[in-house]
Amino acid sequence: MLWVFFVKFDYLKKTKMKYQFLSVFLFISILSYAQPNTDVFLFDIEINGEEIILSNYKNISNNEGYDNQPSFINNNTILYAKTKNGQTDIAKYNIDNQINNWITSTVGSEYSPLKIPNKNAISSIRLDKNGKQLLYQYDINNGSFKVLLKDLVVGYHTWYNKKTIISSVLDGDVLSLVSSNIRTHKHDTIIKNIGRSLHKIPNSNLISYISKANDKWEIRSFNPKKRTNNLITNTLKKVEDLCWTPNGTILMGKGNNLYKFSPNIDSNWIKISSLEEYGIENITRIAISPDGNKIAIVGEEIIVDSPKKITNTLLGKLSPILKNVSWISGNWKGKAFGGDVEENWSEPSGDSMMATFKLINDNKVSFYEIEIIRQVKNTLILQLKHFNNDLKGWEAKDETIDFPLKEITRNKVVFEGMTFEKISENEMNVYVDIHQKDGSIETVKFNYTKD
Repeated sequence: MLWVFFVKFDYLKKTKMKYQFLSVFLFISILSYAQPNTDVFLFDIEINGEEIILSNYKNISNNEGYDNQPSFINNNTILYAKTKNGQTDIAKYNIDNQINNWITSTVGSEYSPLKIPNKNAISSIRLDKNGKQLLYQYDINNGSFKVLLKDLVVGYHTWYNKKTIISSVLDGDVLSLVSSNIRTHKHDTIIKNIGRSLHKIPNSNLISYISKANDKWEIRSFNPKKRTNNLITNTLKKVEDLCWTPNGTILMGKGNNLYKFSPNIDSNWIKISSLEEYGIENITRIAISPDGNKIAIVGEEIIVDSPKKITNTLLGKLSPILKNVSWISGNWKGKAFGGDVEENWSEPSGDSMMATFKLINDNKVSFYEIEIIRQVKNTLILQLKHFNNDLKGWEAKDETIDFPLKEITRNKVVFEGMTFEKISENEMNVYVDIHQKDGSIETVKFNYTKD
């Protein structure tokens, strides 16, 4: 494929064909042939002031080929370009039921899907097999389509409002920032030599774009009404993909690290997370849900052997927050110590989870426990107290038995002396270290199920 590219390049030079055609060919080649094997990964994101925590990893595309360019329709639905039968079509992923559905199924390949304001439709760039590249509108329910901008080679775009599209358009050998009115079909070229990342800046009437006019790329704002633009900050070196959180913080990825920059607060980019523990590298596109609780990140998973096999074992540790242990909640029942045991855990609220425990032998309660898991600064702690069946306490008034957190993984919550292991949605094991009189430690296993 690369050999064919250079043969055509040389032929075009010799025949002195128009440079515009050469640029189009180069641009099409980038879309068609330089596509890495990427996936779309979904995380919960928690923003507490300047602290940003990622958790609950999931590969939502999990597909061989180019899966990329995510955007949110709403807080529960993600659009992205997904490989199907050697081309890309637009898929729609439902976060609640974890199901992918196809929106498009054409003879061409679709890219860069976005929800159209006030319509049950999306806009997407389509590259036909004959090289024709235009921006289309697609109905979300039935996939019917029509051309939106018939006389522009749009590479990337964003919606400023329901009638105005801001796009990166092929202009000679660079991309230019163009404002288009879809009702009047008038186009206004604003700035030359920009990147692909275009976004509406939250809580403003501004668009952000990447200027490549200098060696140091810049994130700049543009006001389509006043036609003014201003510097926000420089990008990470040679990085051009970003997203804005609802509170106005910029996120960018480089390698396997995620960075943030808050205008008017930060003077430099600050590293907030590494995706190395998830086996994700080469981060590119990023998108965040309207409520700021979910983030979609495009990257490549580590290859562990050949033929290609994507590892699912590098799932890593999760952040020490209650959300990541909330699966413990529920009414659990099992058998231990020769009797019946019952443990009732609440959902997280008020920075804590609470549980009651009882052991029944011969139809009589042997003892009770009250347990809590609570958030303490940047970690969790499990604390409990024991009671006789008449609620007389074992521990002194201000004494608790404490189990500091060691780590949280996708199926385990490990405290010092107590571990919760998730077997399924309705089964878990709890392992408790019990100190014996001779100084030894016996680990007792509780197997629980819930309805």
